[in-house]
Amino acid sequence: QVQLVESGGGLVQAGGSLRLSCAASPGTFSRNAMGWFRQAPGKEREFVAARHWTGGKSYADSVKGRFTISRDNDPNTVYLQMNSLKPEDTAVYYCAAGPTVGAPTDDRYYGYWGQGTQVTVSS
Repeated sequence: QVQLVESGGGLVQAGGSLRLSCAASPGTFSRNAMGWFRQAPGKEREFVAARHWTGGKSYADSVKGRFTISRDNDPNTVYLQMNSLKPEDTAVYYCAAGPTVGAPTDDRYYGYWGQGTQVTVSS
């Protein structure tokens, strides 16, 4: 069974940076697309970034140039580096995984979800 655990959220001032981590069950990332989504209070969940296990990536227009999804040396962890944070980035951020082609932006392609981590950006 796939398990995803996010960490790294917190409170940061506008212009600051945070790095979110998503730790997964061993082998999850070798055959799944990995995505980051977020949900702000009173709003629907929205796509942030995704990475296919072959390396392909996609980003929401609102975070392009500021956020980076990556896998480093740990084969079971995916990261979301968030720079130049804005108050509108405030949300609960969720890690997701799904056995799909490419790096889809639609959350229906992801069958596994973490519990979320809160990111708050103050102005």
